[in-house]
Amino acid sequence: MTSAARDSIGTLVDTMKRASAALREADVEFMLGGGLAVWALGGPPTDHDVDFFVREGDAERGLDALAAAGFAVGKPPEDWLYKAYDGPVLVDLIFRPAGGAIGDEHFERAARMEVLAQNVLVASIDDVMATKLLALTEQEPDFQAVLAVARALREQIDWTFVEERTSESPFARAFLTLVEGLGIVERSSTLAAADV
Repeated sequence: MTSAARDSIGTLVDTMKRASAALREADVEFMLGGGLAVWALGGPPTDHDVDFFVREGDAERGLDALAAAGFAVGKPPEDWLYKAYDGPVLVDLIFRPAGGAIGDEHFERAARMEVLAQNVLVASIDDVMATKLLALTEQEPDFQAVLAVARALREQIDWTFVEERTSESPFARAFLTLVEGLGIVERSSTLAAADV
């Protein structure tokens, strides 16, 4: 990892710690998601933002908690997340990502981990991968980031779960064919059955 990447991760983790403390204080259950969760699980570093998954019923309280902690907050026109800024660093409170609302089952699949001395619940790589694949659209059909995650964490990912969760997405189906063709994922009975 380059020093620039270390600095970027350090900045994101500092914001993650401040936001986590505010959410904990407000008794809002949350999970680390997105690129920072991927990095915490051993994947490539990110320089984008801090994503937290929260239940929709807790999202408003979470946003209020971040505002009380000094974050600049807002509700974008998209109806599936709220945004908060710690200076230039963006924090997304995601409650209804592509594929459906965050629920108890997401929290049950998550794991408690230490991320640079901060104990946080980290979303399962299976949920993160499914969410990333379901977010692919005709306007943004870029497989580069999800390919990097697949290569780095392929042994940790339950590919059958991901395939089942993303079965309605033609982009996810194309991605699964691609990772199988590149030798990242071995042909499974589930994937093979799709060819029949």
